[in-house]
Amino acid sequence: MFVAPLLLLLFVPFPPSSGAQLPNQGQTKSVPIATNGQPFPWDRMRLPKTVFPLHYDLTIHPNLTTLDFSGVARIQLDVREDTNTIVLHAKQMQVSNVLLLAPEGVRPLQVLEYPQFHQLALRPDSVLTKGRRYEVHLEFAANLSDSFHGFYKSSYRTKSGEVRVLASTQFEATFARAAFPCFDEPAFKANFTIRIIREPRHISISNMPKLKTVELPGGLLEDHFDTTVKMSTYLLAYIVSDFVSVSRTTQHGVNISIYAVPEKIDQTAYALDAAVKLLDFYDDYFDIPYPLPKQDLAAIPDFQSGAMENWGLTTYRETGLLFDPDKSSASDKLGITKVIAHELAHQWFGNLVTMEWWNDLWLNEGFAKFMEFISLDITYPELHVDDFFLGKCFEAMEVDSLSSSHPVSTHVENPTQIQEMFDDVSYDKGACILNMLRDFLTPEAFEIGIIRYLKRYSYQNTVNSHLWESLTDVSGLCLDVRAIMDTWTLQEGFPLVTVEVRGREVRLSQERYLKTDDPSLIEGFLWQIPLTYMTSASSTIHHVLYLPEEVDWVKFNVDMSGYYMVHYAGEGWNSIIKVLQHNHTALTSNDRASLIQNVFQLVSVGKVRLDTALELSLYLSKETEIMAVTQGFGELVPLYKLMEKRDMAALENQMKVSEGNVHGYIVELFRGLIDRQEWTDSGSVSERVLRSYLLLFGCVRNYPPCVAKATQLFNQWKDSDGTMSLPVDITMAVFVIGARTPEGWDFLFEKYRHSFQMSVKSRLKSAMGVTPLKDKLKWMMEQSLSGEIMKTQDLPDVVVAVSRNPHGYKLAWDFLRANWHTMIKKSWFVEKKCSELRCIRQTYETIEDNIRWMDTNLPLLQAWLDKRSRRAVHEDL
Repeated sequence: MFVAPLLLLLFVPFPPSSGAQLPNQGQTKSVPIATNGQPFPWDRMRLPKTVFPLHYDLTIHPNLTTLDFSGVARIQLDVREDTNTIVLHAKQMQVSNVLLLAPEGVRPLQVLEYPQFHQLALRPDSVLTKGRRYEVHLEFAANLSDSFHGFYKSSYRTKSGEVRVLASTQFEATFARAAFPCFDEPAFKANFTIRIIREPRHISISNMPKLKTVELPGGLLEDHFDTTVKMSTYLLAYIVSDFVSVSRTTQHGVNISIYAVPEKIDQTAYALDAAVKLLDFYDDYFDIPYPLPKQDLAAIPDFQSGAMENWGLTTYRETGLLFDPDKSSASDKLGITKVIAHELAHQWFGNLVTMEWWNDLWLNEGFAKFMEFISLDITYPELHVDDFFLGKCFEAMEVDSLSSSHPVSTHVENPTQIQEMFDDVSYDKGACILNMLRDFLTPEAFEIGIIRYLKRYSYQNTVNSHLWESLTDVSGLCLDVRAIMDTWTLQEGFPLVTVEVRGREVRLSQERYLKTDDPSLIEGFLWQIPLTYMTSASSTIHHVLYLPEEVDWVKFNVDMSGYYMVHYAGEGWNSIIKVLQHNHTALTSNDRASLIQNVFQLVSVGKVRLDTALELSLYLSKETEIMAVTQGFGELVPLYKLMEKRDMAALENQMKVSEGNVHGYIVELFRGLIDRQEWTDSGSVSERVLRSYLLLFGCVRNYPPCVAKATQLFNQWKDSDGTMSLPVDITMAVFVIGARTPEGWDFLFEKYRHSFQMSVKSRLKSAMGVTPLKDKLKWMMEQSLSGEIMKTQDLPDVVVAVSRNPHGYKLAWDFLRANWHTMIKKSWFVEKKCSELRCIRQTYETIEDNIRWMDTNLPLLQAWLDKRSRRAVHEDL
């Protein structure tokens, strides 16, 4: 067998989209009116380009007792065009004493506010002249936010029960404006000099090293920080807290520090080692020295997203940074290392070179997601990240198969639309199309191209085309990379390639893969597709799609390195099924996983019958590799999930339930692999992650050997008051069984409440959410909303877990309706009615697709399961 090194392209015309790189300047329908009743002199969401900031001199004084802050901003301005107005951002703050410092002297500025666009207009009494520089002085005050963005309050409880308060920032994407008046768009890069006023019992940290501390009247201290490099407002960060730190220096001389609450600082050693190793790797890989003297990583007790790439001060959820070698799992280690790799990659992709506007967010996030896997494959080969990358592409395709998806690069204007860009399309699809391009150009050529891109646009802002220009001709193939990649970034969705083999001739066609019953939505979509294929007898390079001889089977999209699905027409799927049943290792694990995903997804659009997909799944009884096994679960489990909320217990049980010696189809399929799992922490990372997955599944699905072993271990652990050391990989299976009784659940909760190991708390919380006890599920949601014992940052995860629980979905729906307005205030989506959000449309579409699937495939599923049962009985006889 042979993977063709010459990738064939389906070259198809794709009309370039004029203005696709930057959104149009949308205008309001009427003249905006300021809060004082006067006309506001600017009518667009985007700021004018007449005035640019050069430098911010920013003093911030948070009061952690009164939970508010005040400050002074002095902004040096470069006037690009004559103007009588300075328009900048400020949100929910009081702005006062606004002055213009000009060569002619100091004079007050008229201030007009337009809260709908979060804008301030500063109007001098004379025209500001092009080419001259001015300075504005603004004093401001606001409350610390009680959400998770802007300059916000966080808190934690010590082991003695004392509640301690800190203040931290989260400015991406449009929340710097809630912390100080600023030009809060990524293209308005400037330098920042920060001063923080604090009490002596606290420390402050920011993007740059602290230069000195000055004593102020009243016993306060003022920390002065070095001036930043030129950067966007969303990357500024500062924290006032009682954190402590550990530090090391990289081989390139950069000081790395990990900050955490004092009682968790002993969980920072692994993150410190990883950060040092990864920053050194990126320094070498990108051939551009990290430009700051230090890099801090801070674990924040309240943090809504996973982590944030603030330049020189990356911030994380505690679960994303803290690691206990005795209590954390292999999955925890993998996740923490990946998130550190992601945020440190941003120091180049996003911070050094920044997208011009949020429509190209994927240039930041797609690259950082992609670099997680590139960096860890080299620096941490023992983590086997290659075993997990394909799952990101499958997750992206799940969203990208809906008509409510969006192009990787898409028009956005207001803060709600911007926030919606932080999704699987920008992150995971972005990473997957970059991986496809790297595979096509070769890794060596790709690396040359991205280094060229980073060096050419350092400290600048870019659009899609800048990247493609940097990658053009690096491979020596004289390709127009932009023409190819525009088809992947400027239109939503992805292609389905249909393969039909007739003797030695291979016929190919493409169409958009889309879960819809409206064929008009599929028309007009074409991609330039880098193709790879292998066959049962290929041994030469293929320049055209004529096979040198007839073959038993052909597999396109080798290792699924391309972001597309493949349908094998005619007898194609039957030949694939045969090779999987008789010699599945003839195909790689990724190839097997992609075939599982492709065939079941093709059932959804009527290209393949369900019984064909189920016949293919039979080979999984011999599968051992994590990507193929988990994808098998990923396609089969949703089948019975569709039945859990309907009155069809018999069919549901045929798929999942395991009682006595009678096993549902999925349990029976993986029973052999489950039986072979040891209840230990032995093996590679992939083997350990798979063990956790399999044993948890076996216990949730009542597989008797799993339930018996987990019950025994839980009782022993409970009898020891939790002091007995359980193998970390099997704790979820044990906890889930324990959570089934009120006494067991209460014991788990007590351990949750008093644990300071973040990975243990996470597993306990997840297990408690699987309980069949409805009163406990309701209580968990209520506690997460109040934030007193369970953190409010975990509320979305808790509600989702309860909604997926067959005993809790009605509870979750009732809770969501009763607390909707409170939850909206705590979330990002506060700018528009939720009915307008893309995520709501995607939910509607998914529901409609599920209904169509059930109407079409339930009879086939019932018939196939009945046939399988009769066949099993016959074999037993």
